[in-house]
Amino acid sequence: MAWYYHQPKENYETPIQTTQLKKITVIDYGAGNLASVRYALERLGVKVELTTDPKTLIKAEKVIFPGVGHAAAAMTALRATGLGDVIPRLQVPVLGICLGMQLMCSATEEGNVNGLGIFSGKVIRFAPGLKVPHMGWNVLTDLNSPLFIGMGKTISTYFVHSYFVPAGMETTAVTEYGVSFSAALQKNNFHAVQFHPEKSGLVGARILRQFIKL
Repeated sequence: MAWYYHQPKENYETPIQTTQLKKITVIDYGAGNLASVRYALERLGVKVELTTDPKTLIKAEKVIFPGVGHAAAAMTALRATGLGDVIPRLQVPVLGICLGMQLMCSATEEGNVNGLGIFSGKVIRFAPGLKVPHMGWNVLTDLNSPLFIGMGKTISTYFVHSYFVPAGMETTAVTEYGVSFSAALQKNNFHAVQFHPEKSGLVGARILRQFIKL
């Protein structure tokens, strides 16, 4: 197991600028790490639109679905606003981040609720005995996604989570913390990462840039 407590050296580089996209829509449902996500996107030259409105979401060019907090409360908020019905029907590129990725799965043990059903995996809690949350830098391997083009065989990103998605057919990167699990998922236009690209320095900026280019 490789787990970093400090930011790897290569992540101190300056993010690469891009202006290829006019606007990215970020879903605001009361559980997102919106400020850091917005700042990371703006550093890449992208205009950010925050929305709680399903009608606005349907018209989006690209969508980021962030999240921190408790899954059951987040699902309640998504259902109440109608966003939970719209997200699985989106045809544009979508990127789920951390809790956003977990809510895109079929179900979660956190509150024992159903998710949006975009991905087939079920979210489970780390085994007793492991310190949770899993927090810090960790190494990703088996990279197999457009998000990781040109990044080599391994990268390091920043995690904060107590639940995980086991590796499966939709897994596009894995990492290890007591067990090997999905660090990233993809199904059609839906992409998701368990880590926080907005907190992952240059590597995270490159991942966001790759999403912008989709």
